[in-house]
Amino acid sequence: MAQDVPPKASFLAVAKAVFWSFFGVRRKADYDRDSASIGPVQVIVAGIIGAVLFILTLLMVVRLVTS
Repeated sequence: MAQDVPPKASFLAVAKAVFWSFFGVRRKADYDRDSASIGPVQVIVAGIIGAVLFILTLLMVVRLVTS
Protein backbone atom coordinates (compact mmCIF):
# COMPACT_ATOMS: atom_id res chain seq x y z
CA MET A 1 0.00 0.00 0.00
CA ALA A 2 1.46 3.32 -1.04
CA GLN A 3 0.66 6.36 1.02
CA ASP A 4 -0.04 9.68 -0.65
CA VAL A 5 2.84 11.93 0.29
CA PRO A 6 1.90 15.61 0.11
CA PRO A 7 4.27 17.73 -1.95
CA LYS A 8 6.81 19.86 -0.12
CA ALA A 9 5.65 23.39 0.48
CA SER A 10 7.27 26.22 -1.44
CA PHE A 11 9.28 28.91 0.32
CA LEU A 12 6.41 31.36 -0.22
CA ALA A 13 3.93 28.98 1.43
CA VAL A 14 6.25 28.50 4.41
CA ALA A 15 6.82 32.26 4.73
CA LYS A 16 3.06 32.88 4.62
CA ALA A 17 2.41 30.26 7.30
CA VAL A 18 5.09 31.72 9.58
CA PHE A 19 3.85 35.28 8.96
CA TRP A 20 0.32 34.42 10.03
CA SER A 21 1.63 32.40 12.96
CA PHE A 22 3.47 35.48 14.26
CA PHE A 23 0.04 37.06 14.68
CA GLY A 24 -1.55 33.89 16.04
CA VAL A 25 -4.13 33.80 13.26
CA ARG A 26 -4.53 30.48 11.46
CA ARG A 27 -7.57 28.71 10.10
CA LYS A 28 -7.88 25.02 10.96
CA ALA A 29 -7.94 24.03 7.28
CA ASP A 30 -4.75 26.02 6.60
CA TYR A 31 -3.07 24.55 9.67
CA ASP A 32 -3.93 20.99 8.62
CA ARG A 33 -2.67 21.57 5.07
CA ASP A 34 0.53 23.26 6.27
CA SER A 35 1.31 20.64 8.90
CA ALA A 36 1.16 17.97 6.20
CA SER A 37 3.46 19.75 3.74
CA ILE A 38 5.83 21.90 5.82
CA GLY A 39 8.74 20.31 7.62
CA PRO A 40 10.10 21.44 10.99
CA VAL A 41 13.40 22.63 9.51
CA GLN A 42 11.52 24.84 7.04
CA VAL A 43 9.52 26.39 9.89
CA ILE A 44 12.62 27.03 11.99
CA VAL A 45 14.54 28.67 9.15
CA ALA A 46 11.56 30.79 8.07
CA GLY A 47 10.89 31.76 11.70
CA ILE A 48 14.46 32.92 12.21
CA ILE A 49 14.40 34.90 8.96
CA GLY A 50 11.04 36.43 9.92
CA ALA A 51 12.27 37.37 13.39
CA VAL A 52 15.42 39.01 12.00
CA LEU A 53 13.38 40.98 9.46
CA PHE A 54 10.96 42.07 12.19
CA ILE A 55 13.79 43.26 14.45
CA LEU A 56 15.50 45.11 11.60
CA THR A 57 12.21 46.79 10.70
CA LEU A 58 11.73 47.91 14.30
CA LEU A 59 15.27 49.26 14.44
CA MET A 60 14.76 51.22 11.22
CA VAL A 61 11.49 52.71 12.47
CA VAL A 62 13.09 53.75 15.77
CA ARG A 63 16.05 55.27 13.94
CA LEU A 64 13.73 57.25 11.63
CA VAL A 65 11.58 58.50 14.51
CA THR A 66 14.47 59.50 16.78
CA SER A 67 16.64 61.20 14.19
